[in-house]
Amino acid sequence: MTPAPPRDDTRTLATVAHTAFFLLLGASVARFLLRHPGEPRTPWVIALSVTLALLYVLGPVLGAAPTRRRLLWLGLVVTTWVVLVVLAPSFAWCAVPLFFTSLRTLPPRAAIVLVALLTAFVVTAQMQLSKSFDPNLLLAPPAVAALATAVFVHMERQAQAQRALIGDLIRTRRELAATERREGTLAERQRLSMEIHDTLAQNLSSQQMLLQAADRTWDTDPATARAHVRTATGIAADGLAEARRLVHDLAPSELADGAGLADALRTLHAGPDIEVRFHLEGAPTPLPDRVQSALLRIAQGALANVREHSGAHTAALTLSFLGDQVVLDIADDGHGFTEPRTDADGRGHGLPAMRARVRQLGGTLTIESTPGEGTVLSAAIPLEPAP
Repeated sequence: MTPAPPRDDTRTLATVAHTAFFLLLGASVARFLLRHPGEPRTPWVIALSVTLALLYVLGPVLGAAPTRRRLLWLGLVVTTWVVLVVLAPSFAWCAVPLFFTSLRTLPPRAAIVLVALLTAFVVTAQMQLSKSFDPNLLLAPPAVAALATAVFVHMERQAQAQRALIGDLIRTRRELAATERREGTLAERQRLSMEIHDTLAQNLSSQQMLLQAADRTWDTDPATARAHVRTATGIAADGLAEARRLVHDLAPSELADGAGLADALRTLHAGPDIEVRFHLEGAPTPLPDRVQSALLRIAQGALANVREHSGAHTAALTLSFLGDQVVLDIADDGHGFTEPRTDADGRGHGLPAMRARVRQLGGTLTIESTPGEGTVLSAAIPLEPAP
C-alpha cells in the first residue's frame, strides 16, 4: 500500500481554520450591528470586515511558502485585523484562525513571536471591553494560543517525520529494484555462461578433436578420416540448432519433440575414442523440464571433462529413479584426480556450473575420484511427491 500524503492532515487543519475564521468574522459583524446600530464607525467596521475577508481569501492563492508576497499578505491581514479590533474589540476572537495562518506562513520562532503579540493585543482589547476585571479574559486567550501553537507544531513534526519515512521507503524501494535488476542480470549471465559451456563450447571441442583425428588419418586411412569429418559436421549442425534454441530460451535440442531424459542421455557421446554406456534403474517417472534440462547439461559437462581431462576409454551414465529423488551418476575409468582441474587459460568452469544447476534445484553434487582409478560424479535432485 502507498502511504497517504503527509499533507492531508495539514490541508484538513487549514480548511477548519478557514471555516472558523469566516464564522467568527461573520459572528463578530452580526454582534456589532446588533449592539451598535447606527454608529458613525459602522461603515468603517463593515468596510474593514469585507476587506479582511477578501484579503483572507487571497491567502490560499499565494501558497504556504514564506515568499515576499505571502509575507506582505500576512502583514496586510494582521494590520487590517488590528485596526478592526481597535474599532470593535469583539473582533479579537478572529485571532485564533490567524494563529494557524501565522504558524503556517512564518518560520517557527517568528511565528511564535507574532502569536504572542497577537495574544497580548487580544487580552488588552478584551480587558478594555470589559467593565470589570475578569480572570477569564486574562487567561483564556494565552491558553487558546498555547493550545493552538502546540497542536500545530505537533502536526508539523508528524508531517515531517512522515515525509522523511516516505522518502526512506521510496529510496529503499528504488535500491531494492536496482538490486533485483543486478541480481537478475547476474543470474542471466550465469545461466548463459553455463548454457554456452555445456553446449556450444563442448560441441566445438568435440569438432576440434574429430577434425584433428581426421587430419592425422587422412593419408593413411581416408575412410576413417571422412567418417570423423561427417561426425564433426553432424555435431556442428547440432551446435547450430542448440545455439538457435539458446537464443530463444528453449529446451535443449535433445529434449525437443517430447524426447525424455533417458532417450537424450542415450544419444550422448564423449569423443571418437571413448565408449559411452547408459543404464536406467528404477521405474521412470515424469520429470519437470527444469530437472531434465539440468541433468542433461550436467551429463554433457561431465562427459566433456572425461574427454578432455581423464584419459578414459569408457564412461558410464546411470539414471536412477529412487521415488523421492532422481540420481544421475557419471563414472569413467580414467586416471582420476586429487583436486578439480582449473587450467591457467581460464577453463575449469564445468564443475562450478554443475554445482550451480544442482543447487538451484535443491539437490547435491558429489565427486569421488582416486588417482589411477577413475572418477564418479553423482547429481541427486529431490522430487516432489505425487499428489
